[in-house]
Amino acid sequence: MTTTLLKSEFDLTQILNGERFMAPSPFGIHQRIVMRLILLLGDFLEEKNAGELIVSPMDVILEAELNVVQPDLIYIKNQNLSIFHPQGHIQGVPDLLIEVVSPGSVTRDTVEKFKIYESYRVPEYWIVFPEQKVIEVFALQESKYQLFCSTEKTSGKVRSAILEGLSFQIESVFG
Repeated sequence: MTTTLLKSEFDLTQILNGERFMAPSPFGIHQRIVMRLILLLGDFLEEKNAGELIVSPMDVILEAELNVVQPDLIYIKNQNLSIFHPQGHIQGVPDLLIEVVSPGSVTRDTVEKFKIYESYRVPEYWIVFPEQKVIEVFALQESKYQLFCSTEKTSGKVRSAILEGLSFQIESVFG
C-alpha cells in the first residue's frame, strides 16, 4: 500500500513557484545567528506584547502547492495571529520574515524568495549575511521592497520599519 503525503505532512521541503526543493541542514554559525536573533527579537516582543516569533521549520503557506516556504524566523503581529495555527502551519502572509543566508542559498534568499515575498506583500524582509556580517532590512512601500536599513550604511545598527523602537548593534548578532 502506498501513502501519499501532502506537503504539510512530515515534509521539510519548500515550494518556490511550484518547484519543490529541500535545503541541506544549516551549519552551526547559521544556527548561532538564528538563536541570537530569537533572543533579541523575543525579548523585545515580550516586553511590548507585540505578537509571536516563530522559528523554522514551520511552513508558511502563501499559496498551496505554489509557494510554501520555511524562513528561519517568522514574526506575526497580534492582530494577524489568525494566520498561525499552532497545531498546523501558518496560512497567509506574516508581518516579517528573516532568512539567514547559507553558502548554498544566496540566490534563493536574495532573488527568488525576495521576489516571492514582495509579490505576496510581506511587509518586511530581513536578509542576514553571516560571512559579511551584514543585515539588510527591506520594507514594502507601494508594493515594492525598498532598503530600509543596511548595517553597512548605519554603523552596524539594525532597525525595523514595522517594529517601532527595535534597534540593536550588529555585534549582538555576530559577536
